[in-house]
Amino acid sequence: MSDWPVGLSTGCFYRKSLFECLEPIRHSGFSLIEVCSFPAHLDYHDQDAVRRASGLLNDLGMEAYSFHAPFAESIDITSPDNGVRRHAVDEILRAAEAAALLQVGHFVIHPGPEHSDPPAGEERFRRLEHAAASLNEIAGRCHDLGMSCVLENKLPHLMFGDTRDILWILGAMRTIHAGTCLDTGHAWLAGDLYHVMHKLSGHLRMVHASDNSGNTDDHLPPGEGRIDWSKFLGGLSEVGFRGSIILELAGHNDTDIDSILAGARRGRSLLRSISRGLAVTAPPTVRMPRQ
Repeated sequence: MSDWPVGLSTGCFYRKSLFECLEPIRHSGFSLIEVCSFPAHLDYHDQDAVRRASGLLNDLGMEAYSFHAPFAESIDITSPDNGVRRHAVDEILRAAEAAALLQVGHFVIHPGPEHSDPPAGEERFRRLEHAAASLNEIAGRCHDLGMSCVLENKLPHLMFGDTRDILWILGAMRTIHAGTCLDTGHAWLAGDLYHVMHKLSGHLRMVHASDNSGNTDDHLPPGEGRIDWSKFLGGLSEVGFRGSIILELAGHNDTDIDSILAGARRGRSLLRSISRGLAVTAPPTVRMPRQ
C-alpha cells in the first residue's frame, strides 16, 4: 500500500485562530487536517466555537482527520498524586468531546507529561502503570465517541520517549481500542526512524511527518532536513501502512501563512512523488488457488 493521503496539522498556526487559517489552508490544496488544541487556536472548552469550526470545515469541504490532545508538564496522566492525575484525565476527556464534535477519526495523545527529567526505578514503573490506566479510560471514551485513541512516540529526552515504553503501555491497557502515531522528527532524533515502523506496525494508524537536522525538533517540511524519505516511505510500504500522513510543521510569529503553506506544499509534493513511485513499482499481489 502506498500513495497515502497527505494532510496538514493546523499546529503551524497555533498562535492564530483556527477560523483565520482554514480558508488559506483549503485554498492551498489541503482538505485533510489535524486540529491543534492550543487555546489561542481553538478553545476546546468552548463547545459553541467547536461547533462553528465543524460547520466551517463542512462548508469548505474539509475533513478533520485527527485532533491533537493538549500536552504540558501540568497535564500529567502519570502523576503519583491522584488529584493531579484525575485533573489531567478530565482535561483530556474534555478535549476528546470537542474532537468528537469535529468528527475526527483519530485522537492523538502523548503517553505522558512533558517532563525532561524522567524518574527511574520504582517511581518510573508506577508512572507507567498510571499511564496505562489513564489511557485505558481515555481510549475507551474515544471509542464510545467514534474515534480511535493513538499514542504518539515522544522526543527521546522526555518521559516515555522510548518506543518500548509505548509498547509496554499498549500491552498493559485492557482495551484494544488504541493505536499509535509515528512522529518522524521524534524518531529521527531517537535514532530509530527506519526501524520504528516495524516495531509499531501492528498498531500504526497515522504518521506525523516533519524533517530536521538531527539536532533539534525543527519541524521542517520533508526534504529540508536529513531524513531519507525514500527509505522511510519504503519501510511504511513494507509494513502495509494504510493510514494518512499529516505534515506537522513549524510556525513562527515572523513567518506568514503563505510562506508556511508554500513549505507544506513542497513537502507534500515530495511525499507524493515518492509514494506514487512505490505504488507503480510494487509488484501485484498474486493469490494462489487453494489446493
